[in-house]
Amino acid sequence: MKKINVLLVLLLSFSLAEMSFAQKKDDPLMQAPLGIAAYTFRDQWKNGIPETLDIIQELGFKEYEGGVPKGSTPAEFKQMLNDRGITIPATGTGFEDLEKDPQAVADRAKALGVSYVMCAWIPHKSGEFSKADADRAIKVFNAGGKVLKQNGITFKYHVHGYEFQPYGRGTLFNYLVENTNPEDVKLQMDVMWTYFGGGDPVALLKKYGNRWVSLHLKDFRKGATQDMTGQTGSENDVPLGTGQLDIPGILRESNKIGIKHMFIEDESDKELENLPKSIAYLKSLKY
Repeated sequence: MKKINVLLVLLLSFSLAEMSFAQKKDDPLMQAPLGIAAYTFRDQWKNGIPETLDIIQELGFKEYEGGVPKGSTPAEFKQMLNDRGITIPATGTGFEDLEKDPQAVADRAKALGVSYVMCAWIPHKSGEFSKADADRAIKVFNAGGKVLKQNGITFKYHVHGYEFQPYGRGTLFNYLVENTNPEDVKLQMDVMWTYFGGGDPVALLKKYGNRWVSLHLKDFRKGATQDMTGQTGSENDVPLGTGQLDIPGILRESNKIGIKHMFIEDESDKELENLPKSIAYLKSLKY
């Protein structure tokens, strides 16, 4: 028995040592495949779906999060992505669609072959997100998330910044997270919107750990003001590394908790100019 205990201790020590050195000096901080959020190309699809996907491919993106652009079918779009070596791990849904018919949301997601469905907005009066709004979302997310899970799909809520209204000893965001089922409702951090609403991205990643399954990466212009509307001018979305956010700290903590999907989302009016800068910045970051 004593020998067995010694062996177990040794094995545990080796395992911990291996984990400690998982990231070595000069390893890239960006550990996930380079992903792109579809909204970035909202002004490009009109120039042609294959042509826009060619740009996405040329920029080096390997993952795409979003829906099927107008003029294509799920099967056609998946094939076009596949032809360019791009996967589609996640798509989106509107809040009301999830509330009305979560099974229909699941069916659309299965047609695309995605693993995740994301909801990015909870209906509310601008700047006045309330407990009633949060309670409505909790009910919809718990019910919808359960249906999606039964269909082999993970539901995630995309944080948009308006949820940080004070409530109790914390915020309505804390209330929302702590009253949704951890098994059925996961989280996507939009790092800029989280910061914009007054949240601390690194601290929230630490606090809620494996509830987070993906990121939207963007930066917020230096000197721009923050509020809890979840809305700001497009000029305030700037290339990664040029704004107010601690991108290296966010990536380090995301890697610690095992986030596997990170999507750049550029909401500026200069996406084709800014994307190469953001990509170059991410590639420059090392341990």
